[in-house]
Amino acid sequence: MKSILDLQLDSKRVLLRADFNVPMDADKNITDDIRIRMVLPTIQHILKEKGRLIVCSHMGRPKGQRNDDYSLAPVASHLAKLLGRSVTLAPDCIGTEVETLVAAMGNGDIVLLENLRFHKEETENGANFSKQLSGLAEVYINDAFAVSHRAHASVVGVAELVAEKGAGFLLQTEIDFFHKSLDQAVRPLMAVVGGAKVSSKLGALVNMLDKVDRMIIGGAMANTFLKSMGISVGASKVEDDLLDAAKNFIDAADKKGVKLFLPVDFVVADKFAADAVVRTVTFRDIPDGWMALDIGPASTLLFKEALEGVKTILWNGPMGVFEMDAYSRGTMVICQDIAASSALSIVGGGDTNAAVKKAGEEKNISYMSTGGGAFLQLMEGKKLPGVEVLSN
Repeated sequence: MKSILDLQLDSKRVLLRADFNVPMDADKNITDDIRIRMVLPTIQHILKEKGRLIVCSHMGRPKGQRNDDYSLAPVASHLAKLLGRSVTLAPDCIGTEVETLVAAMGNGDIVLLENLRFHKEETENGANFSKQLSGLAEVYINDAFAVSHRAHASVVGVAELVAEKGAGFLLQTEIDFFHKSLDQAVRPLMAVVGGAKVSSKLGALVNMLDKVDRMIIGGAMANTFLKSMGISVGASKVEDDLLDAAKNFIDAADKKGVKLFLPVDFVVADKFAADAVVRTVTFRDIPDGWMALDIGPASTLLFKEALEGVKTILWNGPMGVFEMDAYSRGTMVICQDIAASSALSIVGGGDTNAAVKKAGEEKNISYMSTGGGAFLQLMEGKKLPGVEVLSN
């Protein structure tokens, strides 16, 4: 796979796939611009090299129809402010008007194409749509790690048609950090996995058994593992169809010598609400009808001790319903413990990144990945279509 540094960009039309799917408030003000800022080094390099920059991205899920609620106009304005120069928003992402606009570009100009997902062919990887997009470019750069697990037109279809292509700085950094954390890890390697569903992460858990030395499982996922061991978890969220898989996983971890840590106590509530009656109980004492919504203080101490001495930490998924203050302590404490560790720490997933920000620990994490689904797919040992196509 070529890097952007390997490509000649001077006077070339460069199509850059970015991920500008940023959150906005009701007045269309961007509330978190980290996804835009992370792509700035790639944008600035293309401009410095006198490329003619055409940026494309999706926004939300307009379901293949033009919907101004999902327009990239606010992104164009914000990007212009960050760069201190004008950014032209195209009326669409394909078509005669767009082709005319691109043909008139000079070196160092920037055009932001309108939302790719205004066309259903984007998510379908439509051949004609890919051909029209690729016709705008002489060079293709993918810097959208967060969508590189999707075989969409702007991620795969275009890359198959443009001869000169490579990875932007963000995509390259994401891949490099992931390999440092898993495939080239300094040991001991600890995986911390939380979140709601075992089903969404079972593949990642199984794959990591052959790579990690220790593993912490928290969040609602832990309930399924505890129940598979014959422990009552009250009304807590459980995936009953995965009880056998969870038990087999525990047995496999034992056979492989992977130290597996599960919660030993919980913050439980009589209902799923911020104002519920709350108790802290051991993992064997969850009352009938109550649900575990956070790990308890004994678990945070156990997990802190488990993190001692590790050299690499890979974290995906919170320990509880951290969005509600009553159930946030477990996630906040483990976040602080990981941040305080001298280990290389890589965090991935939208909820996990949000937890790190809530704890104010962004600067103390080695790397925070921009991709949830893509990050998880790598954890499963699968290849990313958007990365593989750059090597073809």
